[in-house]
Amino acid sequence: MRAIVPSLWFDGNLEEAVAFYTDVFPDATVGDVFRQPDGTAVSADFELAGQRFAAINGGPQFAFTEAVSFVVECESQDEVDRYWSVLTADGGQESQCGWLKDRFGLSWQVVPVEFLRMLQDPDPSRVQRVVDVMMTQAKLDLGPLRAAYEG
Repeated sequence: MRAIVPSLWFDGNLEEAVAFYTDVFPDATVGDVFRQPDGTAVSADFELAGQRFAAINGGPQFAFTEAVSFVVECESQDEVDRYWSVLTADGGQESQCGWLKDRFGLSWQVVPVEFLRMLQDPDPSRVQRVVDVMMTQAKLDLGPLRAAYEG
């Protein structure tokens, strides 16, 4: 088996979306772009953080939902802040617990890896304190999460 590749369905704005995503993430690349005779992009391949994606200009029949999201694991609060800011810009929407929708309606979870480690602690009271704080946050903020973790 070669790979499992997420395929994203766009409503006429495939090229704008691919340009946006490949600008947001470092070391992103655009592969093949297939076009109609009039030059309109029909499909494209691109890669973000080593993950290959396919994209099609499928039309308005289907929209993204929170049932599928992409997790951006961040090494620092600065990285969380940067991705949160860029992905919610120009019409994106904040949700809660580190979730957001970008301007194309695609759902993302912007999560510090330190937070993920906190959730794996064997002490259930520590984990519960962290979860309780997380539930009050839109963008995850490591300061209050660390304070809850430490008790």
